[in-house]
Amino acid sequence: MPMSFPPALRLSLDLLRCPAGHSFDIARHGYVGLLTGTRAISGDDAAMAQARERFLSTDTYAPIRKAVARLATDSAPEQATVVDVGCGTGYYLAGVLDQVPGARGLGLDTSVRALRSAARAHERAAAAAWDIFRPFPLASGVAEVVLDVFAPRNPVEFHRVPRPTGRLIVVRPTRRHLAELRGQVPAMVTIDPDKEQRLHRALDPCFEAAVTEQVEYTAPLTRQEALDLVGMTPSARHLSHTDLNDAGPLPDHVTVSVLATAYRPR
Repeated sequence: MPMSFPPALRLSLDLLRCPAGHSFDIARHGYVGLLTGTRAISGDDAAMAQARERFLSTDTYAPIRKAVARLATDSAPEQATVVDVGCGTGYYLAGVLDQVPGARGLGLDTSVRALRSAARAHERAAAAAWDIFRPFPLASGVAEVVLDVFAPRNPVEFHRVPRPTGRLIVVRPTRRHLAELRGQVPAMVTIDPDKEQRLHRALDPCFEAAVTEQVEYTAPLTRQEALDLVGMTPSARHLSHTDLNDAGPLPDHVTVSVLATAYRPR
């Protein structure tokens, strides 16, 4: 089922055109390249995106996806529009769309490699290359649900894009998340102990928390899954094969521990 685009944009062959004459390529892999000017340099590179796709295909993170979908469907009408900011490969967006049969989704990410997967993650999802620290290429009040799962945040745009009755769903790790891997691979990026306080300071002017779910469980890991789990995180930018080899045997299980909160706009 093809996605419809905002009235300001018109589809023409492999381009989107706006009334001002700007054009945006639709890549052969199915995502829309909306970025112009200076390109964002963050986001998954090819190796990170491949590791993410392999690991998420094991459904080790399925309980997190179910929690996100549950929080989204609690308030989303049947014809909801869902925007996934920092969507990666589209795993969580697809999980929400599966639970809301009439909904459509849009994933935004800077990673071209991840967007190739996101563009085909669900038949009712579209994907676009965008720097999420810029104002989003969306009209105000167009979404019923905005997702931010393990992704950077843009509080001003998070508040502008949803309807007054919409929800922002934010998923972030606790300090216990992946503790076994962090203990075995010291070079992994640590979790800031002030992360929760910073989140609340950033969102409190615009949002109030409606409900928070803690998702925590122990998951078995093969060595390849452990390598992929490290390789899909920001830690991959700071680690080499030597670091992983020096770590010795990797753990055969890991603690998954996250908080998922649905916020309502103030």
